[in-house]
Amino acid sequence: MRQDVISLYDQYVHGGISRREFFDRLTQTVGGTAAAFALLPTLENDYGQAPLVTADDKSLEIGRASYDTAGTKMSGYLAREKGGKKRPAVIVVHENRGLNPHIEDVVRRIAKEGFLAYAVDALSPLGGTPPNEEEAIKFIGTLKMAETVAHYAAAVKFLSAHAESTGKVGAVGFCWGGGIVNRLAAAGTTLAAGVAYYGMQLPAAEVPKVSCPLLLHYAGLDQRIDAGVPDFEAALKANKKTYELFMYEGANHAFNNDTNAARYDKAAATLAWGRTIGFLRRHLQG
Repeated sequence: MRQDVISLYDQYVHGGISRREFFDRLTQTVGGTAAAFALLPTLENDYGQAPLVTADDKSLEIGRASYDTAGTKMSGYLAREKGGKKRPAVIVVHENRGLNPHIEDVVRRIAKEGFLAYAVDALSPLGGTPPNEEEAIKFIGTLKMAETVAHYAAAVKFLSAHAESTGKVGAVGFCWGGGIVNRLAAAGTTLAAGVAYYGMQLPAAEVPKVSCPLLLHYAGLDQRIDAGVPDFEAALKANKKTYELFMYEGANHAFNNDTNAARYDKAAATLAWGRTIGFLRRHLQG
């Protein structure tokens, strides 16, 4: 896949241009409408492919769970291994497409690693994630950041008190969700660890508030997000924060998303996943 095509698609899904403008520019870039239509399926997520951990996995207890925060009911997808024993909890923060089948698969993957895994649907106040991905992206753009971070802060409290939780809670976020994890780490919660995949960085003034170790994954070809890495890292160092930062050269934004043929990078995703699980085990299981 040509890098200019991937960059154009990233610009569209992150609100830089409309879908109509994206398709018009894609048509010009690849030399015609037919070629543009042929490329679309590889650029967009395909939830029809088999997940890594199926929803009927016999070793898992899977269901929906909700909690209240300031009069708002937040719902989400909860998974853990059967047996009812206590285990550390991990909040999974979705991309700007909402709580979709890919994120549910990620929740199950984390549950299989021995955690109580829970993905909050950030669009709960608007009725939940719609099936239409374009609508989900639009609705995510209407959320107020302060309110959204408060909703996730309440999720930390919810999972800390869950009957099957040890009380230790971490968070893993992707893209939009990676930015939320960075903000959640500075929100004054009891969050014990945060993992941000290609997430928007905290402003330097907020870095002193970071209260937990961070693991930061970035894609080498992701110019939009990577532009903020030097200042973020400098602020983390200046404030003596505990963090690990990895740059995956040759990988694109969203390299972990295996439902996206154009941007998924198996080698980078596998390496980052191993680092993520190891990091969570060190900081949540002690």
